[in-house]
Amino acid sequence: MLTGGFREVFYGGLRFYVFDDVYEPAEDTFLLAGNLDVCESDVVLDMGTGCGILAILSAFKASRVVAVDINSDAVKCAKENAKRNNVLTKIDFICGDLFSPLKEDSYFSLIIFNPPYLPSEKEPKTWLEYSWSGGVDGRSIIDRFLGELPKYMKHGGRLLMVQSSLSNIEKTIKILKESGFKVEIIREERMFFETIALIRAVKVKEKKRRQSSKLSDISIFDGLLKF
Repeated sequence: MLTGGFREVFYGGLRFYVFDDVYEPAEDTFLLAGNLDVCESDVVLDMGTGCGILAILSAFKASRVVAVDINSDAVKCAKENAKRNNVLTKIDFICGDLFSPLKEDSYFSLIIFNPPYLPSEKEPKTWLEYSWSGGVDGRSIIDRFLGELPKYMKHGGRLLMVQSSLSNIEKTIKILKESGFKVEIIREERMFFETIALIRAVKVKEKKRRQSSKLSDISIFDGLLKF
């Protein structure tokens, strides 16, 4: 039995709880949800999982899903929704800041990210504000994520990420290309004051780095956490 405040969101015939201090799925979420290209062999990372909607949709088809959020209440909410939609055994839920709780030899074939991307001069004070506030230029979280991304992506792996025109989509594309990704914008949603773009990037080049012994996808989950 749930305690505390929550709302319900419906998508694709499924029902999702959204706790009061958790980001409610919106146009950017549904842009990602409607364009997920999940394969049965995929090991998926849903970064910033929120209520877990994208992790759950991925879990219906993927081999395994890891869902990360810095908000512990979001992790609890996502777990509850995974249980509600009968995919709890296919998802690992982790509370942490971006990639920080993951080992660098955790290789994912698909990474999904709906980052905080709206410019804001005010320091966020609540979890809801953290879920959308991207700092003065809207890029404080995006740039940190992009800097770490290549270390956790398999060769040939894909990134699906949404971003606003208010936070310099061109810079994101440039960084991804310089990091060895082939990049394209596959969908756009025009809003009143911004355009939301869905970016798809495929890792086609490997940066030089020390490789551990060959890892199967399943070995990721034998030692996923740093601690």
